[in-house]
Amino acid sequence: MPEYEYDLFVIGAGSGGVRASRVAAAHGAKVAVAEEYRVGGTCVIRGCVPKKLLVYGSHFAEDLEDAENYGWSFEGASFDWGRLRDHVLRDVDRLNGLYEKTLESHKVERIMERATVTGPHSVKLASGREVAAKYILVAVGGWPFVPEFEGSEHCITSNEVFHLDKLPKRLVIAGAGYIALEFAGIFNALGCHVTVVNRSNVILRGYDEALRDRLLQITMSRGIEYKFHCPFQKIERREDGALDVHLEGQDPIVADQVLVATGRKPNTAGLGLETAGIALGEKGEIPVDEYSKTSCDSIYAVGDVTDRVQLTPVAIREGQAFADTVFGDKPTKVDHSCVPSAVFSQPPLAGVGLTEGEARNSYGNIRVYSSDFRPMKNVFANRAERGLYKLICEEPSGRVLGLHMIGPEAPEILQAAAIAVRAGLTKADFDATVALHPSMAEELVLMK
Repeated sequence: MPEYEYDLFVIGAGSGGVRASRVAAAHGAKVAVAEEYRVGGTCVIRGCVPKKLLVYGSHFAEDLEDAENYGWSFEGASFDWGRLRDHVLRDVDRLNGLYEKTLESHKVERIMERATVTGPHSVKLASGREVAAKYILVAVGGWPFVPEFEGSEHCITSNEVFHLDKLPKRLVIAGAGYIALEFAGIFNALGCHVTVVNRSNVILRGYDEALRDRLLQITMSRGIEYKFHCPFQKIERREDGALDVHLEGQDPIVADQVLVATGRKPNTAGLGLETAGIALGEKGEIPVDEYSKTSCDSIYAVGDVTDRVQLTPVAIREGQAFADTVFGDKPTKVDHSCVPSAVFSQPPLAGVGLTEGEARNSYGNIRVYSSDFRPMKNVFANRAERGLYKLICEEPSGRVLGLHMIGPEAPEILQAAAIAVRAGLTKADFDATVALHPSMAEELVLMK
């Protein structure tokens, strides 16, 4: 009898787990992956993919309004939340099926049960079955964090928001990170009254301050209300189903739904890692080395559960690197610096590299170039919103340390520009590039 039933047992079939599974199998490993819900993980099932589809859907409210100034007329236009919701959920089903086929085509065994670690080489399934594996990979991702306060059971999270029976006329959102502000933009555009409540006075912590300020100004002008320095005290449900939201130092707010978007925590509760001698970090994360190996030589972890960079493409790269390192005889590290990111707020913002504050702290002598402009698309719209691009450069070399943008299509523009930043190009390289006119992207090579 073989010592191990599998060469690799993966716990969690999200983006990182699926990539690691199929690549390890392609390298010749016998692989099984356990998943207690659906294949695809947070991004595909209850995260960035369905959320981006809601963003697209919500944009039509603005586009239809602007269309009149471009000569179009629409009569009887209306919005049906149920139709959008159901289309989004059907696409989630489609993607779930594609992920399942990917595993099947690579001969990865799917086990649709919860799995917990019981030792360096052993896993126990919810059915009671014990499994032995040479290597174990933990890729269980993160889970929404809900603060404890009276009535918190009346709240929903980003897990449930895609399944709402009807559009809430009054929505309170707890938190001011990227999840909170993306949903604030979606529901505001769909006609809901949105109130964002935050414990501090900072939105989008970690992003460039000038872009944060610009987004705050624009979203307030669009009707999103903010309440800062306002911890939740309690939530009470009325007989008619409405919610009374009590905040510290404020009059109660009446809401139809309260969406908690106060961050995500590694989904390690009850996973049994202590049986393999693995101690979790302060936030419940799994500490790993540069090859994603834990303190136990046979157990690795990738993705959000490690709390390194909580982004889907990063988890995918970590899964690939793990499989190539352990089963492909190709030791591979993932560079977590200079990772581009975006917030699909309305308008969206995107950035790569150091913010102005980070660059000043790290380099001291820097120079900031910027372009503050009105996007051409907005000229015919009844909006005075302006885009803002910033280029952060080291002096005197001119090397670009960071690029940050807010405005229509900023994430689409940034992806290509991020290559230049990662390659270490200089402001002179940007200046030497001929502008593509008329476009918003041309501002990248025209900044002063």
